[in-house]
Parts: sequence; structure tokens; C-alpha cells
Amino acid sequence: MININNVLDLIQDDFDAVDQCIQERLQSDIVLINELSRYIINSGGKRLRPVLALLAAKACGYQGEQHIQSAAIIEFIHTATLLHDDVVDASELRRGKETANALFGNEASVLVGDFLYSRAFEMMVEIENMRIMGIFANTTNVIAEGEVMQLLNIHNTDIDEEDYLRVILSKTAKLFEAATLIGAILAKQDKATETAMAAYGMHLGTAFQLVDDVLDYTSDADTLGKNIGDDLAEGKPTLPLIYALKNAPKPQAEQVRQAIVNGEKEHAEDIIQIVKECGAIKYTMNAAKQEVDKACAAINLLPENAYKDALRNLALFSIERLQ
Repeated sequence: MININNVLDLIQDDFDAVDQCIQERLQSDIVLINELSRYIINSGGKRLRPVLALLAAKACGYQGEQHIQSAAIIEFIHTATLLHDDVVDASELRRGKETANALFGNEASVLVGDFLYSRAFEMMVEIENMRIMGIFANTTNVIAEGEVMQLLNIHNTDIDEEDYLRVILSKTAKLFEAATLIGAILAKQDKATETAMAAYGMHLGTAFQLVDDVLDYTSDADTLGKNIGDDLAEGKPTLPLIYALKNAPKPQAEQVRQAIVNGEKEHAEDIIQIVKECGAIKYTMNAAKQEVDKACAAINLLPENAYKDALRNLALFSIERLQ
């Protein structure tokens, strides 16, 4: 079993610096912005994406300080997407706590999400690296496209696996990719290393989303930090449901189809049973494991060091969440 604390111990000083940067840059003269942004930022997340940014930079030999600000920017972008996501999905629970929109209202959540985006771009300018700024700008745009693609696929039972993977590559994996690629750029690594680090982040981000898909049907609300069956209730055809539509016996597949079309959370237990019995959980787990294998293979060219080991362990940890 991978001990995630060992990974965090390796970058504790940098992680503390990122946390300090985040707290300082959250400051606003508007009280509601301070309250809401601090609520969501401090709501118990592992800050995985900033951790990746720190580890990637160190694994590539970076000795400066700009990875600290880059990691904070990544957390701001991620948090802004969470605020907007929860409004779009009408979510009431995240990380085991009430969502910001449930406490402060949709309007405040959307506007504070906008504040975090704009603060992130303000901080990008301060790095004074046009290439990094371009990556962040493109990443933010691609994430927005992924959100729209997901919205268009709500209640859509015709989506196939390729279409779904395209959504999660944009919506989830793109920020992972940016986090690890920027580390290589800051360290002035060659093109091959940049490509490897981007691939690592992309495959790891895909694996994390696929694991989340599985956990929505195998975990519990306390462990998952959100209500079980939320994806189904929102009519989101995630990979376990897409697989069940094609591979469950016809009557059960029709139940799944109706549940996606109608967003039927009241039949969640039946759908969970169908998903498990038709092999959808195993299929999605295997897909996640393949992505982790690709992530680990991508960084083989890096020199051996503790940070490379931590990146590899972080990838393996993503799968251990299923166990």
C-alpha cells in the first residue's frame, strides 16, 4: 500500500509555501469573496494538482521558486471549475461537506469562481513566461470546452467510450497535463522530456477520473465525499454506464438507459447491481490501470531520484483508491 504522506513529506516545505501563496492571493476587499473562496479552498481536498506541479518540477531538476506560484495558479483554476461545476450539477455535497452553492447560493459561487479565474491569470502574468501563460490559457479554454461537452452528453445514451474519453481528457486530464508539463518547462528540459511529462499528467488525470467513475458505484458517501449515485441522478453517462448499456442483458441495459435518460436516482441500487454484474466495474478498473501503466512508462526517461519515485507512487496510489 502506497503511503501518500511519504510523497507529501518530500515536498513539505514547497507545499507549505504554496499554501501560504494561496492564502495571500485569496485576499480581497470584498468580504463574501474572502469567506466563500476560503471555504472551498480549505474544504479538505488533497491539492493533488499542485502536488503534481511541485513534484514534476523537482523531478526535472528545477531549482527556482516559480513552481510555487504555478502550483497556486493550478489550484485556483481547479477550484474555480469546482465552484462552477457544483452550480451546473446542483450538487449539495463535495469532500463530505456542503457545497459552496448550497451555503452561499449559485450567484455567489459563480462570481467567486470568476474571481479565482481572474486572480489566476493575474498571477500568470507575474511569472513573465509567455509559453507558460499560453499553456495555462489553453488549458482553461479546453477545460471549459470539456464542461460544455459533458453538458451536451447529459441524458445521452448514444455516447460511446471514445466520446466519453474525449470529455474527460478535456475536463479532467488537461489540468493534470498542464501541471506536469510546466514543471519540465520551468526546468528548461528538452522536448522529449516535456512530451514525457505531459503524457504522464494526461494519463494520470484520465486514470483518476476513471477511478472516480468506479467509486460512484462501489464506495459510500463518507468515503467518496459526495452522495453516491450523483452521476446517475444527473444523467451523466460515465464509463461504467456506457459499458453496461452495451454489455448487460437487454432488459437490464434498458433499465440503465431509462435511468440515464430520466436521471433516476431512486433506482440507483438496481443500477449499481447491474453495473457490477455485467463486468462494467472490472472493465473500468482495468482501463484505469492501463492509464496508470502508461503514466509510469512515460517518465522512464527521467533520471532516477526521489521525486521520480514519488510521481510513480502517486500514479499507483490512484489505483489503490479502488481497494
